[in-house]
Amino acid sequence: MKLCSELEVDVNGEDIFFVNKEILCSFSNNLNKLLSKSPEASITKPLKVILHDLPGGEEASELLTKFCFENGRILITPTNACLLGFVAQSMEVIENADSLKGLIKQAEKAVQCISDWSWPEVLTALQQCQSFFPFSDSSEILDKVLDSLVARITTASDSSPSTCSPDSSVLRRSFDTKSNISLKNSHHRAWWFEDLVILSMAMIDKIIRRMISLKVEHAKISRFLFYYLKCKLSNLASDEKRKVTETVIELLYSLHRNSVSCKGLFDILRISSSQNLSSCCRDRLEIMIGSQIDQATLDNLLISSPTKTESLYDVNILLRFLTHFLSCGGRTTLARLKKVAGLLDLYMAEVAPDIFLKHSKFVELITALPDIARDSHDSLYRAIDMFLQVHNRLTEAEKMKICCTINYEKLSLQSCKHLAQNSKFPPRTAVQALLSQQSKIKGLLEESNHFRSFNGEQKQSKDGEQIILYDKKVDPLMENEKLRAHLQGMRWKVIELEKACRKMQNQMTKMVKTKSSCPTGSRSLPRLCS
Repeated sequence: MKLCSELEVDVNGEDIFFVNKEILCSFSNNLNKLLSKSPEASITKPLKVILHDLPGGEEASELLTKFCFENGRILITPTNACLLGFVAQSMEVIENADSLKGLIKQAEKAVQCISDWSWPEVLTALQQCQSFFPFSDSSEILDKVLDSLVARITTASDSSPSTCSPDSSVLRRSFDTKSNISLKNSHHRAWWFEDLVILSMAMIDKIIRRMISLKVEHAKISRFLFYYLKCKLSNLASDEKRKVTETVIELLYSLHRNSVSCKGLFDILRISSSQNLSSCCRDRLEIMIGSQIDQATLDNLLISSPTKTESLYDVNILLRFLTHFLSCGGRTTLARLKKVAGLLDLYMAEVAPDIFLKHSKFVELITALPDIARDSHDSLYRAIDMFLQVHNRLTEAEKMKICCTINYEKLSLQSCKHLAQNSKFPPRTAVQALLSQQSKIKGLLEESNHFRSFNGEQKQSKDGEQIILYDKKVDPLMENEKLRAHLQGMRWKVIELEKACRKMQNQMTKMVKTKSSCPTGSRSLPRLCS
């Protein structure tokens, strides 16, 4: 008695269809293996095969069935070439079945002509490739599709996909939006950004690495990765968000540091605060930010503390940023160092009023950069002044540990005067400030005396005419009048400075015995105090 020749095929639980068992099994080793493990077929009831996770799903199974039932005759087009090639691999090629073996060869031959495909057809092929992971990884088909995509991106202009078909719906969408704005402004996106968002993160990873190997401009790659992440995160589950974010960070880390936007990195840091990123990935993000911390703003650095127990702001992460910045070696120029110091002084003025900030952490902030980073310590003094006013229970030893970080030679006369009268500072620092102020006044006096003596130096020429030494081409009479006026002004300044010096000497004598207080004057308050 003849058994039922029908085979019920369940594709990924999405669709069920009936096929002739003998015809389909003659092409597929995969089906033969599945049927060999099944119970014997009955006369009336067909066997049922469930194909779990079949790449390509219903579309792929229908194409393969059609190919088998038409005895190897099927029209291969750019829209199905990759799909047919990969489904043939997944269903396991029977080496002596010329028709199925021919299907793979026909698919590969169709991909050889990929230069004639339109841009949407290349995108469709990539979507089919990503559906067939890991089969596509070991196939030359994926390599050719990737090469074609990257070649079109690099050869087309930033504002127009000149090498692609202009009649495609995908390109019409690109031209109808603002995605064709020139990339001269780094915040604008290229025409292909929006089109690649449809691809999976795994496929984007392959595309970007292919771009890097082919020396595509790193700044363009980084802009796309920021755009891709922004578009993707809103529609993903939490675990998928983490995976996508980690992959983007890894790809950005492989680019040149100066090609990655500092603002974009801070955006990633903000959105990833709720994600459980791996420690390696978070370290790499902080290294990238730290290497260009001089491009940050104060708002970027004011990151909320994750615990709120030690301080309101995350001081530890800023200290790590600074460590990474200093470890950049030759890239850490003096100009960049001074810029970071100015930014750090603003940051310290903001966090100083935080009552939860420990003095040890504040000292770490002050000493994070070398002394050469600051030409003036006035801003540093103001931050310390604010800290001591709020943290009024510090011991003298703790105060001295903080105040010892001040370079009094880099304080202005006004700051020295203010410090000498500041009751929040230890008496020893007030004395140092007075001595520094006296030294500065003495220097001004010496400079004035030098100017006076220089003004008196003249030289007689052979014909008896007086000539000014520093410029023999100017009118002697007019120059002497200017010098007299300038000298008179300097004399008045010297008189004022001498008065100030005598006053400070009297104050220093009193300060050794008792400390006096003085109003701090008007200045902008940090956000914690406003």
